[in-house]
Amino acid sequence: MATGRGRILQQHWLGLQTLRGPGRGGGAARGRARAFGFRKGPGVKFSAGSAALRCHARGGRHWESSFSCCSGFLDGMPSEILLKIFSYLDAVSLLCAGCVSRRFYHLANDNFIWIRIYSTAFSPTRSNWKVNSVEKIAVSVSSLSVQDKEAGYWKKEYIRKQIASVKAALADILKPVNPYTGLPVKTKEALRMFGLGWAIILKEKSGREYIMEHVDLSVNDTSVTVIWYGKNWPCLASLSTLDLCGVTPVFMDWYKTPTKHRLRWHSLIAKYNLSHLTVSTMIGCDRLIRIFCLHPGLLVGVWKKKEELAFVMANLHFHHLVERSTLGSATVPYELPPHSPFLDDSPEYGLHGYQLHVDLHSGGVFYLCGTFRNLFTKKGNIENGHVKLIVIHLKNNREHLPLIGKVGLSWKTGIFDGCIKSCSMMDVTLLDEHGKPFWCFSSPVCMRSPATPSDGPSFLGQTYSVDYVDAEGRVHVELVWIRETEEYLIVNLVLYLSIAKINRWFGTEY
Repeated sequence: MATGRGRILQQHWLGLQTLRGPGRGGGAARGRARAFGFRKGPGVKFSAGSAALRCHARGGRHWESSFSCCSGFLDGMPSEILLKIFSYLDAVSLLCAGCVSRRFYHLANDNFIWIRIYSTAFSPTRSNWKVNSVEKIAVSVSSLSVQDKEAGYWKKEYIRKQIASVKAALADILKPVNPYTGLPVKTKEALRMFGLGWAIILKEKSGREYIMEHVDLSVNDTSVTVIWYGKNWPCLASLSTLDLCGVTPVFMDWYKTPTKHRLRWHSLIAKYNLSHLTVSTMIGCDRLIRIFCLHPGLLVGVWKKKEELAFVMANLHFHHLVERSTLGSATVPYELPPHSPFLDDSPEYGLHGYQLHVDLHSGGVFYLCGTFRNLFTKKGNIENGHVKLIVIHLKNNREHLPLIGKVGLSWKTGIFDGCIKSCSMMDVTLLDEHGKPFWCFSSPVCMRSPATPSDGPSFLGQTYSVDYVDAEGRVHVELVWIRETEEYLIVNLVLYLSIAKINRWFGTEY
């Protein structure tokens, strides 16, 4: 048995030496592989950071002959010996081994191996000093419970229980709620606890997929800003869609292991069509780049001269962020739980008691951070399927608010950085009268000159407006540039809430 393992290690070492290749090119290949991985076709996946797979594309016949030699040696081993070797693997390594070949997949589904792993992970806690060993716990399960089950039954049970434990841990850590924002208090702690990251999958029209993990992120009061940039973006003209996914280790504590090649779970958050990068979605530019806003909350930077990708920035609101980033699948987003209306006999129920928290920020700098309570409206303000909710009145000078600092959206790549004037990120959290999040979003916005003359105090300076629209409502902000103090002053802030959303949420019939 020791000799057999020695021969396997020897073949593995030779394969690694081959993968490293000559010193003149290995470093460059590894450097490029850190940023990107690629998938070609539905069946083969190359994860980000896989330098060995980059070398496989360049190494030619010598690599293939060495790999086929090692693979042939393993395939020629008796199943009994492979099962013995697999019995020493942990759950993650066993799942990875099952992806090697069809034969390995069937062997890695062995119920005797998985019931041992299951018993180790989920054995009941004992209070006495005589704790049975793992082997005795596994043997204590009757042989019929193993032999009568189909192959892979205990693997599925193990994964099912692991997912259930993750959901239970999520529910527990996200239970305390901040009374001011209506959002979980420990969202930032949950992000660290679950080793959560984000990735984008760029899909070509030919079917090839490029995966890129986030390069940088910043955590704000009610959102997180995630950034991707690099030198070797695929050609923009060849791309069709972009998928934004949350990335977590398959098992909750696996991220603690200091290894880059780990088994991870992708949870689709949103899918974007890159053909929508048109003039209608462009919100700003500087001398180097143009930026485009794709709903929901995605900012795409494109080089002016080359018409190629410069960076991608996603602004993700905290509301259900952890669930959306962990509990979905690679193809289907997480579905929010159904909402049960809070019934009330009040004649204008659902039109009063709102609380708004709004932030304007970029690059860790906050231009506005305001909370507005006891907001209300009336049935008479319902028009065109929306109800008007005034937050800052145009004619009430005492409510007007200044923006702090020079407003601009900061961006950076591996080489350049800059700031696009009059653009920023807007985070909106609207709570109902019960303190529950009613409408939440985080999106890039920009200040534009109004298409029609404003009713604001134009004698003070140039007027601007900021608008955001989605299926649940609209935000309209009017600002005035004060020449003397060189600052923007918010003179009007209005929300237009969808009546259909109000009726669904409160069980009303407006």
